[in-house]
Amino acid sequence: MKFMKLGSKPDSFQANGDNIRYVATELATDMVINIGDVKFYLHKFPLLSKSEHLQKLVASTSDDGDEILIQEIPGGPAAFEICAKFCYGMTVTLNAYNVVAARCAAEYLEMYESVEKGNLVCKIDIFLNSSIFRSWKDSIIVLQTTKSLLPWAEELKLVSHCLDSIASKACMDATKVEWSYTYDRKKLPSENGKDPLWNGVRRPQVVPKDWWVEDLCELQIDLYKRVITTIKTKGRVSSDLIGEALIAYALRRLPGFSKGIVQSSDITKYRSLAETIVGLLPTEKGSVPCGFMLRLLRAVILLECEETERNELMRRISQQLDEVTVADLLIQSSTRETTMYNVDIVQGLVEKFVAHEQNAKNALLVDSDFQDNRSPKFASDASKVLVAKLVEGYLAEIAQDPNLPLSKFVDLANTVSSFGRASHDGLYRAIDMYLKEHPGISKSERKRICRLMDCRKLSADACMHAVQNERLPLRVVVQVLFFEQIRQATLAGDNSTEELPGSIRALLPGGSHGSSRSTTNTEEDWDAVPTAEDVKALKGELAALRLGGSGSDRNLNDGAKNDAEKVAAGKLKGLVMSRIFSKLWSNKERNGEISSSDTSGSATAEETKSTTSRSRRHSVSLSEHT
Repeated sequence: MKFMKLGSKPDSFQANGDNIRYVATELATDMVINIGDVKFYLHKFPLLSKSEHLQKLVASTSDDGDEILIQEIPGGPAAFEICAKFCYGMTVTLNAYNVVAARCAAEYLEMYESVEKGNLVCKIDIFLNSSIFRSWKDSIIVLQTTKSLLPWAEELKLVSHCLDSIASKACMDATKVEWSYTYDRKKLPSENGKDPLWNGVRRPQVVPKDWWVEDLCELQIDLYKRVITTIKTKGRVSSDLIGEALIAYALRRLPGFSKGIVQSSDITKYRSLAETIVGLLPTEKGSVPCGFMLRLLRAVILLECEETERNELMRRISQQLDEVTVADLLIQSSTRETTMYNVDIVQGLVEKFVAHEQNAKNALLVDSDFQDNRSPKFASDASKVLVAKLVEGYLAEIAQDPNLPLSKFVDLANTVSSFGRASHDGLYRAIDMYLKEHPGISKSERKRICRLMDCRKLSADACMHAVQNERLPLRVVVQVLFFEQIRQATLAGDNSTEELPGSIRALLPGGSHGSSRSTTNTEEDWDAVPTAEDVKALKGELAALRLGGSGSDRNLNDGAKNDAEKVAAGKLKGLVMSRIFSKLWSNKERNGEISSSDTSGSATAEETKSTTSRSRRHSVSLSEHT
């Protein structure tokens, strides 16, 4: 730390209690100056010779009065004492902690060169410009002391000089930094003794680009804001480095920030701090990690900041939503809500992402210069897939909340329903977890949530799990089996489903080619949850089907399968599927679940009447055949 000594006489100021200061000399004092609650017993001559303001005060007092009242002097009694000692020629030490107070007090007392050569104002200015403002740490300390000396420090441009000094040093090339600095020691191998030696000699320490970040965390938020703004104005520091500085400041100044909470009773103070950090975020996309902005969003919500800051954060986060993890999205709900997590915030983020992607797509189509450039489209599609998987993972987490309404689950899933992805395994997992945690939901609700997934996009493992899943409606299990047959038949070179009864094909998407929402007269039966016996039968038949498919694959790979064998394999698969549905139909009949009014929309009237009996005959004949 830089310092300057003024004067050469011994310090003869003494105290009598907390409120009395006097000079121990043989001459009696002839002047009393009241600074706040402190009385200074001094001599007129040394003071009036250097202070024009005291000259005016003495001249304005009555002849028989020698007591002067000064209430508004900046720096208070301590700063006045420095000025008084200077007037007496006593030794005074100025440093970064007291120089601003002394300078403001000297200004108030009008201790100029016009009063006496080599006066205090001039000496302090020289010290500031030649030493203090050239020192990194001293500039920060001085800036901190200006807060209690406003507006004097502002009017004397001491604050602006500090800001410029700090910002200029932060913008310097790191290779030219020669002063000591505070830094996160974990990032400096040379200081931890882990830096390897080079030819037996330790390598010279390389100053990191963000060497200044930790030191600025010592500043209060109002001064910190001005420093960062000044650094931005100079334009020589990257937005990534500004973002890193804001992260370090939030971690230091917001209690519990790293844990996603705010541990403080002073809500007003930390609300202002959070709002200021949001306002300082660099405008460049990607300059601040999305995870940090989500933690900041949590703090903004907990501190009940203004909607402006919340909306700005959500806008920024939505543009980088493909960088987020599921853990980042698990924002706790307020105590006023029944749900465990704040699903509405995530819903808003995803909706903003969808809108942003759509706007970007429209802008790309409008700009003819980019119509032939497909790379932006690919980048957008990749982001959509990542966001879709993110939402699936988030749904799986919130599905475990027993108080989560089905509408919120479905609405969030529908937000990304248009995002193409090869697999719906993640969505199936989330749906299954919701059904497991909410066993009391109605049939219509169960059907509604199952409509979210496409059975054609389930992997073989997911299909196997779905067939054994007693929580799924029977319609979904049938569709899973059907598409597993299609997959196996395609591998065998035969994708025919003509062997399936018309009533069965009608339960599949669009009959056999249409929407999964098509209905039949047996709607209630097929939306029912399968029994344990049904599941056991389906499990065995699916294993047989997969075994048959794998054998067909081997034959195909060997090139030994002829056309007649392909036809036979196709018929065999149809037979297996018919056997599966026959078992299901028989089980449902035994349980009394099929009414006489069950009919099929796609079969003829006669086929409809004999569906059950044909299923039984088919089952019997298949048993005899086997």
